[in-house]
Amino acid sequence: MPRTAKQFLLITVDFFGLFFAVWAAYGLRVGELPVLPLWQILLFAAAPAFAIPVFMLNGLYRSVIRYVGEKALWTIVKCMFLATLLWASLVFFLDVQRFEAAPRSVPILYFMLGTLLVAASRFGARWLIWLPVRRVNSSRQVLIFGANETGIQLANSLGQGKEMFPAGFVDDNPSLIHKDVSGFRVYPPERLPFLIDHYEIADVIVCLPDASSARRREVVAMLESHQLKVRILPPLADIASGKNLVNLVREVDVGDLLGRDPVVADPALLGKCIYNKVVLVTGAGGSIGSELCRQIALLGPCKLVLFEQSEPALYQVHRKLLQMGTCEVVPVLGSVVDQYAVSNLFKAHSIQTVYHAAAHKHVPLVESNISEGVKNNVLGTQNLARHAWQACVESFVLISTDKAVRPTNVMGATKRWAELVLQQEYEQSIQQAQLNGSNGTVFCAVRFGNVLGSSGSVIPLFREQILAGGPVTVTHPEVVRYFMSIHEAVELVIQAGSLAKGGEVFLLDMGDSVKIVDLARNMIQLAGFQPLDPVTGQGDIPIQFSGLRPGEKLYEELLIDKENAQPTSHSKIMSAHESLFSQTEFQVLLEELLSCIEQNQIDRAKALLLKVACQ
Repeated sequence: MPRTAKQFLLITVDFFGLFFAVWAAYGLRVGELPVLPLWQILLFAAAPAFAIPVFMLNGLYRSVIRYVGEKALWTIVKCMFLATLLWASLVFFLDVQRFEAAPRSVPILYFMLGTLLVAASRFGARWLIWLPVRRVNSSRQVLIFGANETGIQLANSLGQGKEMFPAGFVDDNPSLIHKDVSGFRVYPPERLPFLIDHYEIADVIVCLPDASSARRREVVAMLESHQLKVRILPPLADIASGKNLVNLVREVDVGDLLGRDPVVADPALLGKCIYNKVVLVTGAGGSIGSELCRQIALLGPCKLVLFEQSEPALYQVHRKLLQMGTCEVVPVLGSVVDQYAVSNLFKAHSIQTVYHAAAHKHVPLVESNISEGVKNNVLGTQNLARHAWQACVESFVLISTDKAVRPTNVMGATKRWAELVLQQEYEQSIQQAQLNGSNGTVFCAVRFGNVLGSSGSVIPLFREQILAGGPVTVTHPEVVRYFMSIHEAVELVIQAGSLAKGGEVFLLDMGDSVKIVDLARNMIQLAGFQPLDPVTGQGDIPIQFSGLRPGEKLYEELLIDKENAQPTSHSKIMSAHESLFSQTEFQVLLEELLSCIEQNQIDRAKALLLKVACQ
């Protein structure tokens, strides 16, 4: 019903209820229910006539019956006392005029009966309204933070389901507070403690699909301070149809707390090196590689070649791509270090674009297996890049890391060497192209920080430790890292290939870095626990500091020389042409490195790796 119709109905019920209260009070006083003359009927009708304006002035008709609370009872008592006082004054005046309107005890009885009837009408109606909801939903009521269009759609969807029922909206918009939106009351955030105590609210759904990450983080932190289970609605792009909104509500992900909005992709750059081309992805079964394959398959290549040395990983990614059915997919088992396999790969498939994601990237493992790290990350890149320009590949994109900047560990050093290898191969491809009168292969590298949820990321490790009851291990209280989603990282890689002119290193403006210990605390709280305070002993899961691992830095950088960074046509992508060794110098260094590996001079190889990588 419209709000005005509900108010009119309530006024009507109050009028006849109070008239009955006066009549019943008079009957109790005289001992029977009398037949009244007209003038006395008018006198009794004056009682509700006095009461209703008093009720209006005190806001009794502004409250929503569904959510009326105990505070309203005190308001009813005050209103009835004032209304009774006004009506008793009229009765006393008529008595003075010798009308003998009513015995003096009637106003007292009227006050008691009227208060009982008005309160019973509201709290009885509230009980009846909530009765079917309690039966269906077992009192599981939720609040929706955000009284916007999407929130209204969600409330309507929840109201039609059987698992949760919307108790109302919470919003800090002053123009909406204390109003009804689609039949639900909008409360200010300050009313959360009252709602939790009186209506057993345990769940809140944050419905702010257009808000920034910083805004969502602020809201989630505020809600979690009330010990509520917080869920968050996905972006509008995921719910554009407006259907099945209830099923799209997910738990708050740690990515919502990083405080950085996702980088928007440029559609013109996404398909430039992919549409109607033969595309090769190395390391296709890894976390980055498999997401690369998924996004590339949606951009219309004529063929997608998957190169992976792990048979189980290749099987899984191939199976998923076949289910998509968007393009021809060719799985190839092999290693980038195998010259014969790589040579046959380019000959058999006439590849035009290469995304090189195959690498050993786990810092501690590469630190203890230096020779394998060099073979796969450095020599594998050289082998793949050389066969690429010899096969006249159009574009070659190397996936690098922020750990390649002034590295203190072997993994980062090998990735920096891979970048240097790529630049050397680019120079050779240009020279060969000039001799042949053809276009050389466009080589570039893309650096980004840690990827949320990828293999080796701290987030899956933290999840496992939390599920096991802790402790959650952090290497150092001051260690910080950059983070981005896998989807976002892959979009950057694809767009960088389209922006490249040759020899660049691309990087993303990743916003502020994140303190790992803060990330650990947030994840513990999102799981419904509290970090253990070592001083007070309060909390559930302890955080332990294990010390920096060999080669680990407190913070990572994305550029060797920040002054060398140049903007591109994409507002969030920068490029740099970092210093090169001459081909002769680098070849000597590479041969020296290989000699150390062959002679098992691991310490010397490590020193050389780090020395060259830090130049």
